[in-house]
This record gives sequence, structure tokens and C-alpha cells, in this order.
Amino acid sequence: MKKIFVCLFLTIVALQAFSQTTAQSYQAIDAGFSAGKGFSSAFSYIKIFGVGKHKRFGVGYGIRLSSFWAKDIDMRTAPASLTSGTSSFAALFAEDLVANIDTFRLNTVQVNALNVSINLQYALSRKLEVGMNIDAVGFTFGANQQGRLIANASKRTFANGSVVSEAMPTTFNLLLVSDSDLGSLNSEIFARYWLNEKVAIRAGLSFMFSEYTTTQKVNVANEQNDRWRYKSLLPLIAVSYKF
Repeated sequence: MKKIFVCLFLTIVALQAFSQTTAQSYQAIDAGFSAGKGFSSAFSYIKIFGVGKHKRFGVGYGIRLSSFWAKDIDMRTAPASLTSGTSSFAALFAEDLVANIDTFRLNTVQVNALNVSINLQYALSRKLEVGMNIDAVGFTFGANQQGRLIANASKRTFANGSVVSEAMPTTFNLLLVSDSDLGSLNSEIFARYWLNEKVAIRAGLSFMFSEYTTTQKVNVANEQNDRWRYKSLLPLIAVSYKF
């Protein structure tokens, strides 16, 4: 998904060179909903600044509260040092190290992440915009859950194959690179159509990282792991109100 974001960003930058229509800076509130394998809601305040001669290219920031609910979810080992063998930018393109990836099975997942977001967009016309956004830093809250840690068969970490563990949503969120990210972060790609001067509808995709930390640690490749992540890619519909 983040590869898609990189491609979209480069496309927006290229389109900027051919822009002719002026788009004004604005602020808005936004409510988005996504559903599929789970359900997600996102409520945001955004501030967009027009950039360039014709100001079609918009950059900005936001504050977003994202929530994710799901049943019967298998989370996987989170740290990039284990899943990719690196915590650098190379983790974005590295293949999974399958032998290092265990499973944390939860009957219920429910996280609420309050983050500062980065927003990029491009105005195709006065009514139509395309863009992307991604959470940068914040914190997560939610109820503790009890789940079952299931060892990768190639490592046989647990004598009985699994063990019960208490878990809580990982508190601190930070955008780094791919699996190097910490905590629960939301990101979106979208098209926004303004019905009038104040109200718009958005449609696109929401990509949510939901992360839990367990009380039980698993020994993997001489590293103790207690972080588990679920990645959800869901269709998005939203309403924006400009003020």
C-alpha cells in the first residue's frame, strides 16, 4: 500500500507542472467509514495549503481519530527487524522472513488511534481532488484483550504449539518505514468531489495498521518480541465539510 502512496505522490508532483486552475487553501472536518474484514471509522480536522503558481497542489496537516473493530483476527509479528531482517528504508521492499513470523490470535480487536496526519492532494478541477494522507505520530487506547500466541511451525517456540497471553493496544504511534512503524496508524488514498462550496464526498481505500503488545514475549532469532500487527485494506466512503 505504501508503494501505491509513493507512486501517487510522484504523479501529483508531475501533474503540478501542468496545472492551470487555482485552488484555494481551506480547512475542513471529515468523517470516513470503511468496511470489509472488520469496520473502521475516522474523524478528522484537516488544514490544506495551496502550493505553487496555480495552487493545484495542496499540502497540509490534520488531527485524526481512527477506530478499528474486527472479530477472529490473526495478528502477525510486528517488528521489521524480524519480519524483514532490517529496520531501515529497505524494509519497504524486503521480502518477508517467514520463519520469523508468528501469530497472535484474538477473538476481538478494537483500537482507537489519535494521530497527527500528513496530507497531500491535487486539484484536477475546482470540484475534483485526488490525494493521500498518512498518520505520523500519536497514541492509541483501547481495552485489554486475551489471545493465543501460536508459534511458527519451523521454530516450535512453544512445546504445546500455543500459549494464552494478555494484550493491550500499543500506546505510542510513530510513522517510520513500512514494518518499522510503531503502533496503530491509518492512511488513505482517495478522490474528493465537492458538491457545493462547503460539502464534498470522498471515496477511496483506507489502510490501517492495528498493533497490540502482549505480556508474554516470544523468543525469535535471539530477539524477544511482544508486538503484533494486523493490516487491513478497506474501501472508504467519507463526507467533508469546509469552513
